[in-house]
Amino acid sequence: MDLSLLLKGVAVGFAIAAPVGPIGLLCIGRTLSGGLSSGLATGLGAATADAIYGCIGGLGVTFLAQALTGRQWWFRLIGGLFLVYLGMRISHSKPTASQRSADVRALTASYGSALLLTLANPVTIVSFSAIFAAFGLGSSKGSYSDAVTLLAGIFCGSAAWWLILSVSVNWFRRRIQLSSLGWINKLVGAIIAGCGIAALATLLA
Repeated sequence: MDLSLLLKGVAVGFAIAAPVGPIGLLCIGRTLSGGLSSGLATGLGAATADAIYGCIGGLGVTFLAQALTGRQWWFRLIGGLFLVYLGMRISHSKPTASQRSADVRALTASYGSALLLTLANPVTIVSFSAIFAAFGLGSSKGSYSDAVTLLAGIFCGSAAWWLILSVSVNWFRRRIQLSSLGWINKLVGAIIAGCGIAALATLLA
């Protein structure tokens, strides 16, 4: 395994995940309402999608990248509607003081929805391509070994960010009153739904 490629993949994955967007807000909202396990499951779903798109962008799978980015309209429609739905769910969720872990079914749903939402933004491939260029990760020398190493690095870097975010939010969650937590949930849910509406609005342009 190429250690330098792995470390570059970790840096790329962290850099892509760190900006707080709709998925970051979703992770925050789920951590607030469902606890640390829900937030981590959401983050791991996003990290998986980042790794998939990172390999597509980094290894220069041009035909697949063009096919995905060429269907942005449908991705935005589905992703926007899903964000509105999730935002409304978080706004109406009732947080509890219990720190009991969510069941496997709920965690699987959190993971799957974050995976699909992150995949619904194929423009991420463009971001990966730009960062790869900055890190000197060209696609001309790509191999299966490089692909696996790159995928592992991106996933670890992205997952590290989601771990930091989830643990930080959960620490905050345990130190505020339940009534305040309800209002924060409503605010986060409203912002997520607003992101969905904004995504749908771009379809009219």
